[in-house]
Amino acid sequence: MRVGIIGIGTVGQALARGFLRAGVEDLAGTTAHPASAERARRALGIPVSTDNRALVCDRDILILAVKPSAVAGVVGEIAPRVTPHQTLVTLAAATPTARVEGLLGSGVPVIRAMPNTPCAVGAGMTVLCPGRSAGPDQLSAVQALFATVGRVALVEDEDLMSVVTALSGSGPAYTFIILEALSEGGVKMGLPRALATELAAQALLGGAALALESGQHPALLKADV
Repeated sequence: MRVGIIGIGTVGQALARGFLRAGVEDLAGTTAHPASAERARRALGIPVSTDNRALVCDRDILILAVKPSAVAGVVGEIAPRVTPHQTLVTLAAATPTARVEGLLGSGVPVIRAMPNTPCAVGAGMTVLCPGRSAGPDQLSAVQALFATVGRVALVEDEDLMSVVTALSGSGPAYTFIILEALSEGGVKMGLPRALATELAAQALLGGAALALESGQHPALLKADV
């Protein structure tokens, strides 16, 4: 599976690191500027350039990891070279698949995805929503790709993707707020910072794992503690 990531920024790099950890070998990407491309190339050890059109030519799955404000320009740039034999996965929040399909104008399968940064360590959560031209084969391939970096869920109602963005996409930030607060509390009570952070992080990790594995309501798990 030849994968290309257009926009090796925060989320793009998180995905790239996760894919590489999972053994995805044929991976390449682009950034907007030569300096950032060079930094990403050194950090990830994969081909990274500033040429979006060249990247498109030999990739099976294209992941569009640019900001929503840049979608129109980037898709317009690559549209002449994208074919219906490829699949475009868009990560842009608040950008419907219909808009991306309209910009492509070529019947290219489009799948909207919302991953999160824990994908970098194989503990991510990605939600997929297929566009009109994406069939079972394309959805299965994209699902398999993102399953290498964590859990994957599907939604059919694209309006729910905004909720997914707020809950799952932004959710790790709230986890880090809790982690910081717990860790600081431990430090104030005399624990070394490294130990306090480890205790807090493992408590959150273990609690989340227990919730997923047990299937119990969080209120019941809280009562057990």
